[in-house]
Amino acid sequence: MTKSVRGFDCPRSWLAAVALAASVVTGSCTTFQQIVALRQVEFRLDGVTDVRLAGIHLSRAVSHDLTLVDVSRVASAMSSGDLPLDLRLVLSGENPADNPTEARLVRMDWTLLLDDTETVSGVLDEPVSFPPGDRRPFSLGVSLNLVDFVDGNVRELVDLAQAVAGQGGDGTEVAVRVTPTVDTPLGPIRYSETITLVRTQVGG
Repeated sequence: MTKSVRGFDCPRSWLAAVALAASVVTGSCTTFQQIVALRQVEFRLDGVTDVRLAGIHLSRAVSHDLTLVDVSRVASAMSSGDLPLDLRLVLSGENPADNPTEARLVRMDWTLLLDDTETVSGVLDEPVSFPPGDRRPFSLGVSLNLVDFVDGNVRELVDLAQAVAGQGGDGTEVAVRVTPTVDTPLGPIRYSETITLVRTQVGG
């Protein structure tokens, strides 16, 4: 059986193929818009919080507030080769108001750099949506063994950790390299290139 379209007799199978092709084209256009939207999101580092060195909450202390017990704990951890530095990066993303497409981040592979030194990597797999004209916050929890990436004595490593916490020192450059994955009608699409989303100076 055939169906007439604009004066032509077309098999139903042909009509189905046309409908499928149109759907793919429409989906591809939407996918392209969403990818462009994600690239246009302005990301920034709004702060570094909950900084802990060997369990010591540095965000609530300045250098002279460290007790002898604190220093002893850091020295002991360092001598054992395991000096944990835990922190949370508070980021945000803003989709331009004139962008008609919502950017939806469903995964972000990331690598943290301290003063251009690559440290640890991880994955953010909690979806974050960025509606046009709206800035949305999100955060990354980071844990690393500081002695694996930084040489120095106890005092130097404490100073570095406190600089990251914004508690003085010469300041530390923080960078986050990411590979985003954006949700689309055709399924998740992972960027082929790594992007440096955030570079900032903290402490100092």
